[in-house]
Amino acid sequence: MFLCCGDALFDMFASEAPGSSVNLSGHVGGSPMNVATGLARFGHHSRYFTKLSSDLFGQRMRGHFEANNIDVSLSLATDLNTTLAIVETQADGSAAYVFYTDNTADVSIAESELPASLADEIRIVHFGSYSTAVSPTSDALMALAARESKNRLISYDPNLRPSIEPDVEKWRSVFDGFARSATVIKASDEDISTLLGKNREDQFVSDCFERGAELVFITRGPDGASGFSAAGEVSNVGGVAVDVVDTVGAGDTFQAAVLHWLVAENHLAQQAAGTESDTNESMIHGTVDLAACMNFAVRAAAVTCTRSGADLPTLDEVSAS
Repeated sequence: MFLCCGDALFDMFASEAPGSSVNLSGHVGGSPMNVATGLARFGHHSRYFTKLSSDLFGQRMRGHFEANNIDVSLSLATDLNTTLAIVETQADGSAAYVFYTDNTADVSIAESELPASLADEIRIVHFGSYSTAVSPTSDALMALAARESKNRLISYDPNLRPSIEPDVEKWRSVFDGFARSATVIKASDEDISTLLGKNREDQFVSDCFERGAELVFITRGPDGASGFSAAGEVSNVGGVAVDVVDTVGAGDTFQAAVLHWLVAENHLAQQAAGTESDTNESMIHGTVDLAACMNFAVRAAAVTCTRSGADLPTLDEVSAS
């Protein structure tokens, strides 16, 4: 049903230690991987495409995929090291990141290593974060998105990481490329500010629709989210008050919840099931209740914020929240 592509890293959470020492606690991570985990926990057949290291972290990552019933049969094996991210939680629960991506596994995918074809049952393909901006993986994934956009719904979250790729012009080029293939685009208000400057959300939404998107979502942390459709509908929802442990994985939870909701509410057009369609045909079936979709997604993200790390909820946990 779903295929997520790209980042495969370990988040190493830093905590205080005596003197000059640093305590680190590791957890599998990566924005699109979190989306894949969320979709699996929502009960979907979730698949992941990346390049997985044979090192200690890669072995633990395979264990995570197995424990969460995520199919990695399309993924590639390598002896290159796993990408690492050092995460420091701020006083408000937000996270500051430092990434180590030099010649690591998930940023080394060549276009020649892409799967030759995807099973018809894969109806939605998701891309996002630093793997869309670091070559050669970025070029490979953009080619995959363009190829598969003819017959599948493409989901995209820029999830900018300037600490990995500081060139904003590169991110703008990446956004342009992936947005031209995407049906559903989600970005945080911080991403948009970095990409286009402050107070440019209207421009961002317009840019998404000009490139062919059908649904656009903007997340605003504790202040909720906004949703827009190509037909002109606009909706805003507030946040959910919770005791925040950290915000790691909250945006990815929102993305997974939106994609789940679209499937659960029967909003996938038939051509998104694997039959090539006219590029002018909609991938979204019917009129989407943006408020209902976002309220579900915001509640799901709030649950993740009550936990340490990207520990995404099940449907039962969202229902109980």
